[in-house]
Amino acid sequence: MTTWHTLAEFESASEPGGERDVVARVIDSVSALRLTRDARDRLGTAVSETVMNAIEHGNHNNPKLAVETTVRTDGDTIEVLVSDRGGLRELPDHPEIPDLDAKLEGLQRPRGWGLFLVRSMVDSMDVVADPDDASRHTARLRMTVVAEDETDPPHHPPAQEGPRHAEHV
Repeated sequence: MTTWHTLAEFESASEPGGERDVVARVIDSVSALRLTRDARDRLGTAVSETVMNAIEHGNHNNPKLAVETTVRTDGDTIEVLVSDRGGLRELPDHPEIPDLDAKLEGLQRPRGWGLFLVRSMVDSMDVVADPDDASRHTARLRMTVVAEDETDPPHHPPAQEGPRHAEHV
């Protein structure tokens, strides 16, 4: 049986742009795990898309409805739970792969990348209903802990050193 250790629990208002604060808090909460930059980026992207979906589709941009986030680990896996009040909707097992050309040509809606991105960024993603509250559902993201070693760059951005110029090849 897995023993989960909670790293963070918090609520945020369902307001457009609110996902940025949630991502920052999630990434901060897993800092002791020393994730590689790639793992942090993938986790951040998945959390951002999941929270945006919770705000828009779950809570319908109603700032009075909170998005609840829990971050926990068992040492080998990170689990991020994102809950909203949108009720359970069936999600496709294999979301359609977005067609960039069709989207750019206006043949498909420009939106619709979220589920594809989330499932591409983490090891697993599923949605579960709250057995005691039919309006509450939770997206569960799981990702294997991939820690940096001594040869990886530090997990904080370096101080900016003036403008950088592209090199010509």
